[in-house]
Amino acid sequence: MVAGSRNHDALERATDGLPTQALYRTLACNKREELVVAMRQEANENQEVSEPTALVSLLRISSHLAGQVEIRAALRSVKAEIENLLPIDHLDVCLVDDKNTWNTSYEVGMKTRWSLSRTLVAISPVRSILLGETDYMLTGNAMEDERYTYEGALAQPIIKHKLRSRVNVAMKVLGRTIGALNCSSCTADIYDEATVVRVRQIADVLAPYFYSLRANEKAKRAAVVRAEAQAREEGLRQGALELTRVLEQERQRIGMDLHDQTLADLTRIMRDVEKMDTASDKARVIGSIQHCIGDLRRIIDTAVPTILDLFGFAHALRIHLERAVEDVSSTFLEAADETDGLIDTLDPTIRIALFRIAQEAINNAARHSGADQISVSVKRVKSGLQMTIRDNGKGLPGSRLGRHTSKATGGIAHMRTRARLIAADFGMSSKEGTTITVKLPMTCAPCQETAPHTGEEELA
Repeated sequence: MVAGSRNHDALERATDGLPTQALYRTLACNKREELVVAMRQEANENQEVSEPTALVSLLRISSHLAGQVEIRAALRSVKAEIENLLPIDHLDVCLVDDKNTWNTSYEVGMKTRWSLSRTLVAISPVRSILLGETDYMLTGNAMEDERYTYEGALAQPIIKHKLRSRVNVAMKVLGRTIGALNCSSCTADIYDEATVVRVRQIADVLAPYFYSLRANEKAKRAAVVRAEAQAREEGLRQGALELTRVLEQERQRIGMDLHDQTLADLTRIMRDVEKMDTASDKARVIGSIQHCIGDLRRIIDTAVPTILDLFGFAHALRIHLERAVEDVSSTFLEAADETDGLIDTLDPTIRIALFRIAQEAINNAARHSGADQISVSVKRVKSGLQMTIRDNGKGLPGSRLGRHTSKATGGIAHMRTRARLIAADFGMSSKEGTTITVKLPMTCAPCQETAPHTGEEELA
């Protein structure tokens, strides 16, 4: 094993056609066009056609990178040229985030768990480079090198694939370490200090390209996030407008009910009181008052579902079913809670929204479908909670059903709007009656205990 400190004598000598480290760093500080011209001049001077020189390979690497828009594709495009410069069995690039907390690996050829997902820099085998503690690491047997296999390190690919020889070099842009270029071989003691020179020159060529590609990827992800946020905001805005319209309709309906029914009843009762002479007249007035009180209770229950708080979701639905159906004796009614009371632990806003949807569906079934069976059920499903309202009536025309119709109006549109405002999925079908489903996602439903994940997936 070789320590990670630099050997300046080895770094200053040219190897296999490579320019000296001092010359290369001088060129790297100038414009890219000047570097390319210098490489071409060196290649022409050598006149080596049968076997490309290292300088020509570096020129070709730069050429292959031009036009690449994705990091993995860019790495694949230069793999063959890197193999012209040194023997490798595994090649990957690690790029760190802006806070040097996480690193993302990009591999070509052999696939390992390193590139499965981003990992903490603190457990990376090359953390010393990523944290800026050293510019390179070199070893003849990483399987026995504690710098790579320290306790807690993500060194499983090194052990599994017997990646013995390793050379890892910092990739820098404007003096800041943005990641590491990592070359590995299954053969022990195959790399030396001269290899470090070679890999560092490759890293100097790759670094600005990969930095730009990563910045482009971050910009794309940010644009997608912004677009999704704008879409959600617009959806909420439209939902709020629709809800305002629905609430205004509800206010108008309640006002008309009070004017056309309750107010008229009270006026008639007042006149009856003025003419009341006998016991029968008194009984008639009492009956009228009781009827008026019943109408007021119905309007109040419709406006504020107090029975929902007093008796629970299922019982409140059962009461509404019985009130909505004119002939209770000849109609099969069912309201079932299969969640063991979970529905009654929901946020009040969500619970009331579900109740309103069920109310509207029940009213439609009772008034328009001609059904003699109406059922409402709430149960747990894998994704959360599902409420189903089903009847065996005549259903609705196909043009008014489904998610893709643009003409859904009235009660159906109101139900769909209420579902959207609580992030629930609304569905409707019309086969042997009408079935309405509302699926509430787990994020809105109360948390349920889930079994912990116990196995670890075996990865390369």
